[in-house]
Amino acid sequence: MDLLVTIGQLVLSLSILIVLHEFGHFLPARLFGTRVEKFYLFFDPYFSLFKKQIGETEYGIGWLPLGGYVKISGMIDESFDKEQMAQEPQPWEFRSKPAWQRLIIMLGGVTVNFILGFLLFAMTLFVWGEQYLPNENVTAGIYADSLGRDMGLQTGDKILYVGDRELERFSDRELLRDIAINNVREVTVERNGAQQKIEIGNEWADILTRRENKKRRIFTARLPFVVSTVVEESPAEEAGLKVFDQIVSVDGTPTPYYDQFVEAVDGKNATEITLGVKSKDSEAVRPVKLTTSDKGKIGVLAAPADYFYDMETIEYGFAEAFPAGIKKGTGFISDQLSAFGEIGKGNISFKESIGGFGSIAGMYGTTWIWERFWIMTASLSLILAIMNLLPIPALDGGHVMFLLYEVITGNKPSDAFMEKATMVGFVLVLGLLLTANGLDAWYWLKGLFGG
Repeated sequence: MDLLVTIGQLVLSLSILIVLHEFGHFLPARLFGTRVEKFYLFFDPYFSLFKKQIGETEYGIGWLPLGGYVKISGMIDESFDKEQMAQEPQPWEFRSKPAWQRLIIMLGGVTVNFILGFLLFAMTLFVWGEQYLPNENVTAGIYADSLGRDMGLQTGDKILYVGDRELERFSDRELLRDIAINNVREVTVERNGAQQKIEIGNEWADILTRRENKKRRIFTARLPFVVSTVVEESPAEEAGLKVFDQIVSVDGTPTPYYDQFVEAVDGKNATEITLGVKSKDSEAVRPVKLTTSDKGKIGVLAAPADYFYDMETIEYGFAEAFPAGIKKGTGFISDQLSAFGEIGKGNISFKESIGGFGSIAGMYGTTWIWERFWIMTASLSLILAIMNLLPIPALDGGHVMFLLYEVITGNKPSDAFMEKATMVGFVLVLGLLLTANGLDAWYWLKGLFGG
């Protein structure tokens, strides 16, 4: 079921983006009197799942979910319709239209993607606002995970500055972004009451963006261990632990923080232990004996950071949400372009960064959360716009490149040249697609067999 939820989110998101992108080509084509022969969600080699002829256009759904297309009469595209191109140009064909009209038609798809991305970011801010944990509220400092410890952080540190920027929002993703994209190489922390600068090596841009590390945390908020959920038929339930109980010791050893509890029970599989437990409204500590599971678990979930620390929520009115959405969208685009730049410089591995449908699907999660779904859809819309603008024949950017050449020089590339260029571009795009999804499959198999 979890897998179906993930796949369902990906398919719905891509379907929305593909249909609207192709509509961005369809609308100006029709406005300029250009015939559109097909409008398809997904590709339909040999057969389609659904099709219906309405006027001059066949609308349908293909069986191959690798994109979608509109087939515009008299245009050299992935259909490679040489028979039509061999005939005399007709007034309703793409090739018969002025260069400026053809340019608008080709830019229509990415224009819709950009507008949609900004709009969705704005609407998520309007509906849900923007919630974050102020860094100053995290009075107990961080719990440094293994990545953070290898970087030089220590549990209990309070992060003050990332480079020259004061850390206002408590988030390890901000630190990751600044190291990987903005070339920040210094973090200032408060450790044992004194400020200390930690130098970050250049290799960390690559390390943090590796596939095996993308879902790992650098640090989290250091928290007391308060029970938020008790698993049924678990050692904790049998021992009488309740929601809001706080575990403060293990076998007489104080464990005021959750990470200390984890360290104290490490290796104690199927072992009887005595917990020191405080009820929600009492400072008295009572002993609770239980036997851990074969995996050393007691069967509870710990309360998250927002149970202990006040969160901040920025609410946006309808008019305020639009400039905020544009700002968020442009920031996202800037980060993506900076990441491409770091890949080009060799600071971030191309192989570790590129991902196919599996990588994208994993970002949606296994539960359907509408806020996350629309943020992911907005992000994908902007990524598709950027990728489609690449000057590769067969992509919108390739057509735009040749049209700009025509507008500037007055010379139109021949149909024979465009057919060959489109074929080369199609092979490049297909190769990139196969590489991305092949790497997904390789890393999945590698993880499955413990490689």
